[in-house]
Amino acid sequence: MDSLVQDRVDMSEAEWTARCELAALYRVVDHLGWTDLLDTHMSVRVPGEPNCFLINHYEEMFDEITASSLIKMDVDGTIYGKQGRFNAAGFTIHSGVYKARPDVNCVMHTHTRAGGGVSLMKQGLRPISQDALHVLDDIVYHHYGVPATVEECEELGKTCQKGGHVILHNHGLLTAHATLPGALRGMYMLERACELELISRQLGEEPVQIDDYIIQRAAQRMKQVRSAPEYGVSYFEALKRQLAKKGAGDWAR
Repeated sequence: MDSLVQDRVDMSEAEWTARCELAALYRVVDHLGWTDLLDTHMSVRVPGEPNCFLINHYEEMFDEITASSLIKMDVDGTIYGKQGRFNAAGFTIHSGVYKARPDVNCVMHTHTRAGGGVSLMKQGLRPISQDALHVLDDIVYHHYGVPATVEECEELGKTCQKGGHVILHNHGLLTAHATLPGALRGMYMLERACELELISRQLGEEPVQIDDYIIQRAAQRMKQVRSAPEYGVSYFEALKRQLAKKGAGDWAR
């Protein structure tokens, strides 16, 4: 029997669907230019198996990732099924979030220039743009820790209990959400907010201030928007269509 067929036989339909969606997410991240060669990583919790998640095989570029190439592992580091190399720091990050946030089913982590740039700043992200208001009420900051350690796993989990849009000091960005499209939409808005923050700082003048009452209203509104089941779905589907038009829609294999 073909190995891919055998793999499909040995897993639930829900897991295969999750694999296809995560593989598509990696292609989307590549399409958006958020890659850092082989580094950075995205994951999804396996449906019906709360202690297990799917993550990329460390030796593949994001535009090479497919549903069957993803690695299944649990929050204690045990690999299930096909063996493969995983990013040790990635395991620390994702397992830490999943242990601390049972409501989270997708985690994204990036090393973009804009996100990395803002992560270096003591003042962080300011409420100066519409994009920032989309995520600002849920942003938390995590002090840089030693990657791939038990201590960092636990500390990051504690940070993510305070919010799902994380600026990792001296490092990059992270989003954690109940759904994959939600994590993607949140990351897109966080990345855009960071880009505008850096542009503003380069202009050499104070940005136009947004009224406090508008900032407060936006926070209340965005909490409702992000909690909706359909949050981010239309954006993810549109991006998958773009990939298909480019001939890069072969992730479901």
